[in-house]
Amino acid sequence: MAEGRETPPSPVAADAQLFGLLSTLLQQVESLTNQEEVELRAKIEALGLEVRKLPSQSAQHLNEVEIAEKLDTLSKQLDNVDELISSTMASDPEVRTILSSTADIWMPVITATSDERRKFTASTVVEDTIEEQEKNKA
Repeated sequence: MAEGRETPPSPVAADAQLFGLLSTLLQQVESLTNQEEVELRAKIEALGLEVRKLPSQSAQHLNEVEIAEKLDTLSKQLDNVDELISSTMASDPEVRTILSSTADIWMPVITATSDERRKFTASTVVEDTIEEQEKNKA
């Protein structure tokens, strides 16, 4: 390993870190507002369980042809979404303006790898928390 370079955390560790951060942030929000966020806590826990869920046995034993078929299906779905977005942007100037003005927010998320998305989400949550704390101090 090169000096000064850290080994990235495993996906399991990154997930645990993310959900630990979310839990900590929720506790901070609850203490600041003096309100228990039962629904939000349940959603975070459900999402955490979903992320940690192991694929079914059938999904673990896909052969190359089955994987290619699933990828083709996903590509078709993405093409449909792309067509829907493109046609909506062409027909509605307000949608075009909103998507164009917010592209710096959503484009990195949808084009990122899963590892990049985790890092982006974690850093965004931390930045939002810092900004919120600074607002509360003012």
